[in-house]
Amino acid sequence: MFAANPIQRRKSKRIYVGEVPVGDGAPITVQSMTNTLTTDVEATVAQIKRIQAAGGDIVRVSVPTMEAAEAFKIIRQQVNIPLVADIHFDYRIALKVAEYGVDCLRINPGNIGNIERVKSVVDCAKDKNIPIRIGVNGGSLEKDLQEKYGEPTPEALVESAMRHVDILDKLNFDQFKVSVKASDVFLAVGAYRLLAKQIEQPLHLGITEAGGKRAGAVKSSVGLGMLLAEGIGDTIRISLAADPVEEIKVGFDILKSLRIRSRGINFIACPSCSRQEFDVIATVNALEERLEDVLTPMDVSIIGCVVNGPGEAEVSDLGLTGARNMSGFYEDGKRQRERIANDELVDKLEQKIRAKARVKAASDDLESRIDINVVDKSA
Repeated sequence: MFAANPIQRRKSKRIYVGEVPVGDGAPITVQSMTNTLTTDVEATVAQIKRIQAAGGDIVRVSVPTMEAAEAFKIIRQQVNIPLVADIHFDYRIALKVAEYGVDCLRINPGNIGNIERVKSVVDCAKDKNIPIRIGVNGGSLEKDLQEKYGEPTPEALVESAMRHVDILDKLNFDQFKVSVKASDVFLAVGAYRLLAKQIEQPLHLGITEAGGKRAGAVKSSVGLGMLLAEGIGDTIRISLAADPVEEIKVGFDILKSLRIRSRGINFIACPSCSRQEFDVIATVNALEERLEDVLTPMDVSIIGCVVNGPGEAEVSDLGLTGARNMSGFYEDGKRQRERIANDELVDKLEQKIRAKARVKAASDDLESRIDINVVDKSA
């Protein structure tokens, strides 16, 4: 079997976004953000529920106006996933969504006016146990920092972030997380590396404005993969110009590839060649589409020939090894007497994968009931 995950996580404080723990060794959460008009309550609620069904842990909602804040109140009543309100400049909106049950405020203290306004938001956050996310973006640095550094640099992003951190420190508020995002991979990675050494709060990772579905996924995978492999990062958001559900899928794929967190099926499939005995690409694409609803972690190898097939199948929950007309089938690393006709692969494999997922889910549920882990938010 595979070696244990060698990644040593950066030590950080624990905060809670609703009931979801972030930092201090808690599972790295995967977030997304709605792209509907917040005032369109029906569309926003529907999108949040789709994100949650895909496995999202936390959802961010933009709240740019008081009208949007009133819509947020209704949205909050209709969903049960933790919600982060994205707010810029107007401290009154922060106070309003706090009243309506927000789980986290994404608001930069230095951008909402005088210290009294900042203090009113922080006092409210303290009273209601609401954390704050400081979010610095390479495309919106303060003018004096642009003049000082000439262009966005890791040092500039971190200096901007620390200005906001210092405000919260002076107000004796430590329940916050920080992001220093940029659209350039090396700029973002450099900033996170610097920031990780300066604060002990959790870090929210992202390559902002990464691009479309394919290019954005690649950029995010490279940048976040570098940081996560170094143990940096406590929660992630993949910023794609695409359906937010795709952000959740890519986020979990990144975590699965680093053996950090697993959710859903990890398909191990060959790129196909002239040795393949069935259409590997069509088979995998069809199974991925049909099995999106299966969230139970499991490895399924689908290899088109007997060269690499047995080796992959022996370390998978389920495995298929291509052969002429009838392909070999493995379960828990053991070759089964049963073979599967190549013209029935998709239907038969879907049945077997769903059955295996039910067994694993029942086993995992039994283990969780035997070893109950009660989360104490006061610790």
